[in-house]
Amino acid sequence: MEISKRKIHKKQSFKDWLISAITYVVFAIFAFICIYPFYYIFINTISSNKLSEKGAINFWPQQIHFQNYMDALKIPGLANAAMISIERTVIGTLFTVIATAFLGYMFTRDSLWHRKLWYRYVVITMYFNAGIIPWYLTMRNLHLTNNFWGYILPGIVSPFYIILTKTFVESIPIELQQAAEIDGAGTLRVFTSIILPVIKPIMATVAIFTAVGQWNAFQDTLLLMTDEKLYSLQFILYQYINQASSLKTLINSTSNGASVAQSLATVQTATSIRMTVTIIVVAPILLIYPIFQRYFVKGMMIGAVKG
Repeated sequence: MEISKRKIHKKQSFKDWLISAITYVVFAIFAFICIYPFYYIFINTISSNKLSEKGAINFWPQQIHFQNYMDALKIPGLANAAMISIERTVIGTLFTVIATAFLGYMFTRDSLWHRKLWYRYVVITMYFNAGIIPWYLTMRNLHLTNNFWGYILPGIVSPFYIILTKTFVESIPIELQQAAEIDGAGTLRVFTSIILPVIKPIMATVAIFTAVGQWNAFQDTLLLMTDEKLYSLQFILYQYINQASSLKTLINSTSNGASVAQSLATVQTATSIRMTVTIIVVAPILLIYPIFQRYFVKGMMIGAVKG
């Protein structure tokens, strides 16, 4: 006997409708608060610089142009700083993810010598540190000042990421590892063939956090680097935000016939410099989220809650 399947539509009460409406409104307001600052900066970079300087651009761009972005390419050292930021983000993220995955796995193995001792030794560094001066002296003694690896090595071992990864690995059935070990697989073989394919969600989560941290970092450049060839993009942004007034003069003077040919709408101002460089620095890291988004929620939920 055939039973026809019918969709049952439950009538929504006024109370349920009101709660749903309030929820949508609250989240819409929250989303607007998060998105508007980026939107505001962007529309000011493509609008008349004269109007932007006066604060007249709030919701809609006016006298649209893209001269600011073309002029930004003339900023000295910007291209090299972008390459440094890209390199430190890619290499630093790769090294941190691999180290975090391996240590997170090893701290779940009873065969690791004094496993609990080493795990506690790593975790305790989350709560105590010696401060900036001892850290700088250590980096200098390790010859990591004016050295690209000064960006990479200090961040490879992160206690917080290791805790997330360890918790995630503990949620994997132990029978998978035991079956591989019975077949003769060693520690590295189990890690590469069994663990790595399963922990992709938490690895993607760690990759997002690490990439954002590496891309946004500028304090290590401020403390460790005096060679301009090793300046990161964020440090350049930090400098140019503080020196925007003098930088606008430099860009306007290097533009061909700026004083005559350029209209008042495209002549650089301190505000246009700050906002344009901000968009250039922020935009690339925003592209990472869509790539790893499908892993992000799953990795955070499983990695943060045991069971």
